[in-house]
Amino acid sequence: MGERCEVAVLGLGAMGAATAYQLAKAGIDVIGVDRFNPPHTEGSSHGDTRITRLAVGEGAEYVPIVHNSHRIWRELEALTGESLFEQCGVLVMTSSPAYDPQDENDFTHRTIHLAKTYGIDHEVLNAGEIRQRFPQFSPVLDTAIGYFEPDGGYVRPERCIDVQLKLARQHGARLLTGETVTGISSTEQGVTVTTDKRAIQANKVVVSAGMWSADLLGAPFNQLLRVCRQKLFWFELEEDATFAPVSPSFILTHGPGDVDVNYGFPPLPGEGSMKVATEQYRDASSAGSLDRTISAAEEQDMFDAQVRGKIAGVTSRVVKSSVCAYTVTPDYNFIIDEHPAMKNVLVVSACSGHGFKHSAGLGEALAQWCINGKSDVDLSAFSLKRFDDQR
Repeated sequence: MGERCEVAVLGLGAMGAATAYQLAKAGIDVIGVDRFNPPHTEGSSHGDTRITRLAVGEGAEYVPIVHNSHRIWRELEALTGESLFEQCGVLVMTSSPAYDPQDENDFTHRTIHLAKTYGIDHEVLNAGEIRQRFPQFSPVLDTAIGYFEPDGGYVRPERCIDVQLKLARQHGARLLTGETVTGISSTEQGVTVTTDKRAIQANKVVVSAGMWSADLLGAPFNQLLRVCRQKLFWFELEEDATFAPVSPSFILTHGPGDVDVNYGFPPLPGEGSMKVATEQYRDASSAGSLDRTISAAEEQDMFDAQVRGKIAGVTSRVVKSSVCAYTVTPDYNFIIDEHPAMKNVLVVSACSGHGFKHSAGLGEALAQWCINGKSDVDLSAFSLKRFDDQR
């Protein structure tokens, strides 16, 4: 059985759902394919909450994309009545014995610099101000520095994906779920996508397959992309825990090493727990071998290393945990570019663990690329060219 469309979107997680929605909204005949039934917990786009912030310490090239995402979340909320973006603010802190006020590479310093450069509303807080406003961070050191961005907060990933896929369908998109892509080939006439159920002929293809991308795309992506297992924990609150009336999402650097960073979210109403997580890039996995279970030892290690003495009002009891996968590039920045060996195939979604906040804006930009051959936002920083010496 064969299908034909203008654009096929492969993978309907954060990037794919946003792209399929924007294409369908623009009147493009689009087919989306996903091996599961999104939103789901098998990839990178789950976990109830994802931080969003305008001063993106990872780099200035991200700022216009996240601005667009914030606009689109609000547009989607107005269209659907769903609550997608909670603007509770974001607190980025360095509270470390190794803190150096002159260190330009400190993540909090980079964030402050970006906010000043781009005129993003923010406050710089000292340790006393952090403690006074946000009692859950009372353990911060006297040398701590904080960046508070009132326009940041968190988005709800499962809801965002669900809403965009429903709207895409309403605009005529054909979404094929529970269907696995087995191959892609390109000629001057177009692109053929083969699944375990059919062949799809498309003028253009967007590959947003996350951790399945390397196997699907071959070289050079199979040399550039690593899959890294990440762990999410929801710790039970103490009965008498004190939190600010409006608590922010947060990123806390508490030591000099890559492992000395955690991030988390305000307790969600009625849940009695607080989500705290880390990122790790030392151990690589694969889509087929990802360990999706979290052990009691991992729970205890997380509390001891990342929560005890750093976040107040939280017990060591884990009420929920989850595993997700980050698909990581050598420099931890995105890849958004045409496939070097397959014409009319655009690759996105190697987002190195900080992609969700940009997904709505990137969906809009990728739709523009498919329709006009270029996007309004400059995506050149995410080109494959920067890896030429590694290929």
